[in-house]
Amino acid sequence: MAGLRREAVRSAPAAVPYGMLRYGLRAGVLEWLLERVPTPRRTPFTLGYLAVVGATTTFAGLADPDLVQRLQEASSSDGHNLLQHPLRALLFSGFWVAGEVWMPYLWGFAVTLAPLERRVGTGRAAAVFAIGHVAATLLSQGVVITAVETGRMAPEAMDSLDIGVSYGVLACLGAVAGLLPRHGRVLALGGVGLMIAEQIATEKDLVTAVGHPAAVLTGVALSRWLRRIERRPPRPRTRAAQTPAVGSASPAAATVRAGARPSAAR
Repeated sequence: MAGLRREAVRSAPAAVPYGMLRYGLRAGVLEWLLERVPTPRRTPFTLGYLAVVGATTTFAGLADPDLVQRLQEASSSDGHNLLQHPLRALLFSGFWVAGEVWMPYLWGFAVTLAPLERRVGTGRAAAVFAIGHVAATLLSQGVVITAVETGRMAPEAMDSLDIGVSYGVLACLGAVAGLLPRHGRVLALGGVGLMIAEQIATEKDLVTAVGHPAAVLTGVALSRWLRRIERRPPRPRTRAAQTPAVGSASPAAATVRAGARPSAAR
């Protein structure tokens, strides 16, 4: 590293002081970091969703516990709610966090949804989050419903509270990993796989064991769609009305040749 710095100093213009060069390197690192901080202009969906989740978490900590429990049960995407009120369950189950602490989800959004939104845009990032949340919910609860119907699980399993944003976050993580170069993709997905395996072994929960891997794989599958969109060449802008035909004169030139004074531009 020291050799690279000495080489950079040798290749720099003689008029640039060494201190200024070092300041420029530090400024470049600071600029790189600032470009990745979520802002309302670059990541409106990330910050807006964090605001909603922060509001519901604050409400859950301050409101009457019985009221909070009733609202969460009505929003839960458990088997019974999915069969009776599927749209409500799929929509509102993602507006709560599983627990009373909001801060870990701030970092989760910062390293998954925010970088995805910066790269592919707000609409596509929101689509990945929503598709991952819906697909993992339907698949995990479908397994629970099937297990209950076949007698392998007790009927009470269809009433277990199922809320949280983990499916959407993991789908965005899978999409971000899928957009990385090959070696970075392997390392990221390997780390996510180990994390999920440890979680499954610790919690021993069927919904988690099915939903979390499904969310990650949904994001990886959607990353292929995002890659195809990025590789599409931009459409050329054709403005036939502004491009005069070969051999034809523009109206302004015809006016000048006719001897008239062109009007001033307004």
